[in-house]
Amino acid sequence: MPTQLLFTQFLNAHFASPVTALLRAVHVHPTYPNTPITNAFAMELLVFLFLIAYFLVVRVTLSVEKPAAAQHLAEMTHEFVSEQGESIIGHGSERFTSYLTALFLFILLSNLMGLVPGLESPTANSVVPLGFALVTFVYYHYHGVRSNGGAYVKQFLGPVWWLSWLLFPIEVISHCARVLSLTVRLYANMFAGDLVTLAFFSLVPIGIPLVFLGLHLGVAVVQAYVFFLLAAIYLSLAVAHDH
Repeated sequence: MPTQLLFTQFLNAHFASPVTALLRAVHVHPTYPNTPITNAFAMELLVFLFLIAYFLVVRVTLSVEKPAAAQHLAEMTHEFVSEQGESIIGHGSERFTSYLTALFLFILLSNLMGLVPGLESPTANSVVPLGFALVTFVYYHYHGVRSNGGAYVKQFLGPVWWLSWLLFPIEVISHCARVLSLTVRLYANMFAGDLVTLAFFSLVPIGIPLVFLGLHLGVAVVQAYVFFLLAAIYLSLAVAHDH
């Protein structure tokens, strides 16, 4: 049985039976029926609850005259995402701000959880980045079709009609490879960061590991931004009307 974090143990102690029943109802048989909830899922749930609490605090303390610290942080985040979206996607980027904000904050907090004692980064589990990548893949294709209708398929055919039979499968493979690229980039960096930090804490518990904690912090922020940036780029290509 894999090692469980305290929060994972709490969830399994209270929700193992209904979760196992739900999984079996959809023909999924967990390896450990008594502990079906994994650390990665527990950490994702913790991030979700934290973000919900944060947005509720922002909503409750919303004020024009005396904005609280949470509101200042929310306004800075919104301004950052809006500016990035406007510069990458251009006109009409406002409708993607909510998704890009949620994506960026969720990945950022997931990456940073590995710095907290007793927790771990869910993005160091390959399934979690794969989920982000698949949702982003479906999201930008949906908006590509929504913005361009049937003309969206022209993006896969290339500029020369008589080469479309060759370019179409290449473009399809290229788009599918984006899922792999997004997944591996985020997973590999976070897994390596967690592994190196853990190794140095095991060998030299004082001093040197602080350097790697700082490095891990930088990698966590950069990888969240890179994922967000690529999602915005894919959106800009999908909704463009000059296919």
